[in-house]
Amino acid sequence: MPTDPSTRPPNEMRRADRAVEDETWLHALMRRVPVGTLATLSSDQPFQNINLFVHDPATKRIYLHTAHVGRTRANLEASPKVCFSVHEMGRLLPADEALEFSVEYASAIVFGEARIVEAQREARHALQLLLDRYAPHLRPERDYRPITDAELRRTTVIALEIERWSGKEKRVPTDFPGAFRFGEHDPADPA
Repeated sequence: MPTDPSTRPPNEMRRADRAVEDETWLHALMRRVPVGTLATLSSDQPFQNINLFVHDPATKRIYLHTAHVGRTRANLEASPKVCFSVHEMGRLLPADEALEFSVEYASAIVFGEARIVEAQREARHALQLLLDRYAPHLRPERDYRPITDAELRRTTVIALEIERWSGKEKRVPTDFPGAFRFGEHDPADPA
């Protein structure tokens, strides 16, 4: 008899054989994946927003930014509980039966509370971490003007405090018969 999922912690995996609890693995996945999905709540309506983000392992925070006025900020001001996820897709895994087709993947889901960063120093630090992550070859004062106070007032920086997280992964041997990457086969060419 299946157990009621609502009685288990939200980060507990149904498929324990795919669960990853290794923090080093989780940190590496957060570095590799370029975008994440932030889930907030607006009354009784879930809302997801795709974001650039940076994970700061030293503080156990994820930083992102959004518009100064908008749904994400309004949702966080009403309810700070959030869920954040990242994922990457590996090879598609064909099988002899349609329902046995599968895919390699790695993912992480984070549970916690998000807050609007009010302190200019922390907001500036978070935005610089984002710039450093996505443009590591460019430096402030050398390649671009550093963040100004006026620019800080035009954006909302969000700090997600990681309370719980978990990873999930499916990998198969490299010689898996017929494994292929999405997009390798042209759907107009059935051969």
